[in-house]
Amino acid sequence: MVEHRRWNDIVAYLILTLGVLLVVFPVYVALIASTHDAATVVNGNMPMTPGSHTWDNYYRAIFVGGSRASREPVGTMLINSFIMAMGIALGKIFISILSAYAVVYFRFPFRKTAFWIIFITLMLPVEVRIYPTYKVIADLKMLDTYGGLILPLIASATGTLLFRQFFMTIPEELLEASRIDGAGPYRFFKDTLLPLSVTTMAALFVIQFIYGWNQYLWPLLITTQDSMQTIVTGIKKMLTTTDELAEWQLAMATAILAMLPPVAVVIFMQRLFVRGLVETEK
Repeated sequence: MVEHRRWNDIVAYLILTLGVLLVVFPVYVALIASTHDAATVVNGNMPMTPGSHTWDNYYRAIFVGGSRASREPVGTMLINSFIMAMGIALGKIFISILSAYAVVYFRFPFRKTAFWIIFITLMLPVEVRIYPTYKVIADLKMLDTYGGLILPLIASATGTLLFRQFFMTIPEELLEASRIDGAGPYRFFKDTLLPLSVTTMAALFVIQFIYGWNQYLWPLLITTQDSMQTIVTGIKKMLTTTDELAEWQLAMATAILAMLPPVAVVIFMQRLFVRGLVETEK
């Protein structure tokens, strides 16, 4: 049994290693391409070792900008994407936890109906909602603004469902103990539910931050100024130039820079998630 178990582990690790290599290799190629000049990248004979243009490419991408189709530097686009992703993640958590709290702990008419209406919105394709959402934002004069980028995307049926399912696992004795201590709905929410929901909020924050960071269609529709474009739309514009060749070395440098904030968020929130699990077990 031990022999079979050991070989199963070896096969599993080999498969996982192969999968990691398949995923990491394109990232490695992008990283190498970002260190060479344009001619080396375009001629098709790019070496798999770092080049000598690393500082020039990244400095130009961050502070100067690329081609005429994407004049803004990557630093500005990173700031726009970060503000958008943070606003969407925090907004979704805020609205989801309040709506789930109302659905679980308050008794009002059509409570379950309200929850199912929220849940049904998951079945609506984005394309169905995109035009009326754009019309509302345009009428409110919110085009080319952070509010226009963030507000239409902060409602989350997924977050509401996640918090609802978590709140339903909390023992009723905690609610009764809070009532005996004289705690009202706000104090019960702040002192009891929020500390217990840290790990759930951390997990949802990671998902929604990456969701907001990778948004392409909505920022493309409502941003007409280069100063408001996000990193994802910026990469696309770098690769779709008409009168000149795409500057692949800058595009690859931008792609590498675009991966760093989500990776940093995942690493940071993973530590918070693990710490929350340990405190919960204690």
